[in-house]
Amino acid sequence: MRACNPPDWSAAREELRAALALAAWPDDLISDAELALHELYVNAWRHAGCQAPTVVVVLLPTRTVRVSVADDSPTLPESRVSSDPYEISGRGLHLVRSLTHRFGADPAKNGKRVWFELDAAA
Repeated sequence: MRACNPPDWSAAREELRAALALAAWPDDLISDAELALHELYVNAWRHAGCQAPTVVVVLLPTRTVRVSVADDSPTLPESRVSSDPYEISGRGLHLVRSLTHRFGADPAKNGKRVWFELDAAA
């Protein structure tokens, strides 16, 4: 049975923020990265039932950050399109796509990794 509250993502958020701040990223891009991470993290909990999604943050030499969130479900995410403009969920992947430069999902040995990349100098 899944817990009612999503797992605490504050440590992942703080690590992401600290890495990007240390690399002198602009505050608005740090906020975009945090929001995209939050969407992927909550999706791993809500749709895959993962209580402790694994987060990996990699700063590439090209001034790009790649963030991946892994869970145990082999089901790859699909963007949903709803005809109901008042629907309260289903827009998270659209949000990630609009906040970042690249976004995708890769099957893994035990589940999947959903990732995004954000460029500092875009």
